[in-house]
Amino acid sequence: MEDLIRIRVDIADYIAVVTMDYPPVNAQDRQFHEEMTLAFDRFSEMSNVRVVILTGAGKVFSAGADIKARATVAWAPGERWQHTRRARECFNSICECRKPVIGAINGPALGAGLALAASCDILLAADTASLGLPEISLGRIGGARHAMRLFGHSLARRMVLTGHRVPGPELYRLGVVEACVPAGELMAKATEIARDIASKSPLGIRHAKQALNAIEEMSLRDGFRIEQEMTTLLTGSEDTEEAVRAFLEKRPAVFKER
Repeated sequence: MEDLIRIRVDIADYIAVVTMDYPPVNAQDRQFHEEMTLAFDRFSEMSNVRVVILTGAGKVFSAGADIKARATVAWAPGERWQHTRRARECFNSICECRKPVIGAINGPALGAGLALAASCDILLAADTASLGLPEISLGRIGGARHAMRLFGHSLARRMVLTGHRVPGPELYRLGVVEACVPAGELMAKATEIARDIASKSPLGIRHAKQALNAIEEMSLRDGFRIEQEMTTLLTGSEDTEEAVRAFLEKRPAVFKER
């Protein structure tokens, strides 16, 4: 993906590592949103990618919107709405990517950075990481709905109304992240989980993510029905039959994505 400037993409062993690399704090501008959206849309159609790891270069995951750049922009009519639409689609491209996304939060993820993290499927944090919504200090609101996916009622509102940041160890205690590890061990942990996912049926993983997205806000009855329908669709696939054979024969499965 040589046409990307704000992010780096490295692909090996069915794992794509997306590193946000826009010094000094991986702030988000128009180009950032467009590149992220393009990359994750591409992953959905790439057979050599089965899982994605999203992380940040340097000491910050993403500090959110590029406030300095926005302060000097002379907005033409409609451009503010276009900007917010691009931001939404950036986050949606992660959530809607057909491949699971592991968020390896290496440092502060603030505002729109929190929204990036919340759009991932699995979260890990370095002990230097934190999640926060500092927009209220600038008279703004941002990321509240994304925070509500991760935090309980009281804490989410405290974050929005005060700018309170939740550090990595507390994120783990609250169950927001799967693990909180020293910064030097973060990518190794993320890669361990990514390899586990990549070893499973690509077709099964793709349908599982689709089902998880679909049922998140459904009733128990409707959500379980969707899961059952997805399972029924998968049952006759070559990959499912291969997974069963491999299990019975105690060997690694060889998947063909069909």
